[in-house]
Amino acid sequence: MKKVISVRLASTVIIAISTAALLMHALILLKILPYDFVWGGRLTNEADVIMFEIISIIMQAFFLLIVAAKAGYVLKGKFSRTVQVGIWVLFGMMVLNTIGNLASNSGFETMVMTPVTIVLALLLFRLAIEK
Repeated sequence: MKKVISVRLASTVIIAISTAALLMHALILLKILPYDFVWGGRLTNEADVIMFEIISIIMQAFFLLIVAAKAGYVLKGKFSRTVQVGIWVLFGMMVLNTIGNLASNSGFETMVMTPVTIVLALLLFRLAIEK
């Protein structure tokens, strides 16, 4: 897999997808996008939407920080062991997220987000195996 995709390309694609997801969650929080296709289509009221979308934004920002650190864009050479563990944790989360997307009540989440989380999991695996 190391010869198929570079760390730089994997990082760039992950950062692009994550930035788009961060923007999507911000647009949902601002009520520009509907919330019925996130969180498995199970959110039922505005209070839940606000709480879960804030959690999503914080997690997405953390996700971006870890990947940017692994790519050497931020915190270059610092916290390398923590960043490496973080990449493996993110990989595990994407695998679980893929399973959750398959069980979603939202057709959009199942049909669109499942392939996205599979791609993210593979790209995170690529970063995780890099020393």
